[in-house]
Amino acid sequence: MKPKSPRSAGAVVFRRTDRGIRILVLRAFKNWDFPKGLVDTGEEQIATARREVAEETGLTDLDWPFGEEFKETLPYGERKKVARYYLCETGEHDVKLLISAELGRPEHQEFRWVSFDEAEDLLPPRLTGVLGWARATITGN
Repeated sequence: MKPKSPRSAGAVVFRRTDRGIRILVLRAFKNWDFPKGLVDTGEEQIATARREVAEETGLTDLDWPFGEEFKETLPYGERKKVARYYLCETGEHDVKLLISAELGRPEHQEFRWVSFDEAEDLLPPRLTGVLGWARATITGN
C-alpha cells in the first residue's frame, strides 16, 4: 500500500551561459516540471534527487553548489504529494531522455533550457515558490 502523502525529490538543474542562467524543464504529456521522482523506502531525499536527475536526463557532470539546501512544494494533487527540490549545476547542454525500465519509453517527451521568465510561463502554479527560491538562491537576488 502506498503512503497517503507520497514524497518525491528532484532538482532544479541550471547552467551558466552567455545569455545568463538557463534552467532545465521537462515535459511529460502537457505538464512541465523539473527532474524528480518518488523517494524509495529508506532512501535519503538528496539521494533520490541525484538518482532522478541522472535517470531522467542522462546528465552526469553535476555539481550541487548549495549542498542539501532545498525548497518543498505545498501538498498537491489528490494524494497531497509533496515534492522537494535541490539545486544542481551542470556545464553540459545535451540532455538524453533515457528509456524508463518500468515504462519501456522515456518518462518525458521534451526538454528545454529556459530562462527564469520563460519557466514562469511553462511551469504549473505549484512550482512558483520553488522557481522563485531557485532564482533568488542562484542569482543572489
